[in-house]
Amino acid sequence: MRKIAIIYEDNHLLVVEKPVNVATQADASGDMDLLSILKEDIKRRYDKPGNVYLGLVHRLDRPVGGAMVFAKTSKAASRLSDSIRKREMKKEYLAVVHGSLKPDKGILKDYLYKDQKTNMVTVVPSSHKEGKEAILEYEVLESSGKYSLVAVNLVTGRPHQVRVQLANKGNPLYGDQKYGGKLSEVGQQLALWSHRVTVSHPTLKEEMIFTSYPAEFHPWKSFKYISKR
Repeated sequence: MRKIAIIYEDNHLLVVEKPVNVATQADASGDMDLLSILKEDIKRRYDKPGNVYLGLVHRLDRPVGGAMVFAKTSKAASRLSDSIRKREMKKEYLAVVHGSLKPDKGILKDYLYKDQKTNMVTVVPSSHKEGKEAILEYEVLESSGKYSLVAVNLVTGRPHQVRVQLANKGNPLYGDQKYGGKLSEVGQQLALWSHRVTVSHPTLKEEMIFTSYPAEFHPWKSFKYISKR
């Protein structure tokens, strides 16, 4: 069984560092998924009989790694899901994009449509009947000209949102085979990381901040923000 790094755990929450290229939950591929791995780990560590409850309250795309919050009780799952609906849970990502993002700080507002057959998301006019509003805030942390390290705060949580909105702006993510066009090469790892998740504890009602950094491999290791953490 694959070992998953635990960032925080108590009776209500389990916060882990999701590995890249692992599905959040079971899908058609049949590959081992994070939710199943964690349930088995809890069952083993606490010697629990029968099925283990672990609530999935938010998701990360398969190629994305980093901080991810799970609920260990149904009450915690309900309260965390409610906080997400109210946009109270803050999710900050790190991304490496092609080029220099201008201006250095801003807000992107688009309408996105997901084609269920192709699993592709596109930017559409606000009049599109199936378009959903997507909002993110970004700030450039470092730039080499060729690449930029960007902090992204998701205001909404649409499928592939960070990847699509930044690509639409002209700065696709490093390694994005789906939305990066000719800039991304086969075999490159998508440079998108769940860096910081801020939640209100479901029972203590205290604000808790969970942080994760990507490993120091290309292109992350090129930036001081990563290498000097």
